[in-house]
Amino acid sequence: MQNNRQPIILVDADACPVKEEISNIGHTYQLDVYFVASYSHVVKNEIKGTWVYVDDEKESADLYILNHARKNDVVVTQDHGLASMLVSRNVYVLSPRGKQYEESEMDMMLHMRFLSAKERRKGNYSKGPKAFSQQNRENFVHSFKKTLSNIAGIRE
Repeated sequence: MQNNRQPIILVDADACPVKEEISNIGHTYQLDVYFVASYSHVVKNEIKGTWVYVDDEKESADLYILNHARKNDVVVTQDHGLASMLVSRNVYVLSPRGKQYEESEMDMMLHMRFLSAKERRKGNYSKGPKAFSQQNRENFVHSFKKTLSNIAGIRE
């Protein structure tokens, strides 16, 4: 992948609930879509895109995405640590729930993640995130289309 290439979409695909939406919308905008997953999550269905399989190690997919994302690419991930490293490099980062991560909020997000991990180590567990809803799916589609429209404006 070269530096002056057209933007691409990279997806942290192991637990991503909006893969089909990403594939369909990404191809509408004529952008290459790369789904990055561990070998333990090999997909047999027909979701269009390039599938890249990495080791089952905890951060393997994140490291692949981090090493291949360039300015103006789009990454879909739920991982705040990965998002924080990417937004500082002018990569558009969206959560599967449609939240676009901004560099200005990364310090607070990472601090909250640290505090939650600290509580879990003490044995205190929260309920976790709410179940993924149709509204989350719609929010994602709206944010994703808006982001890709912005990129299309940059390319023209």
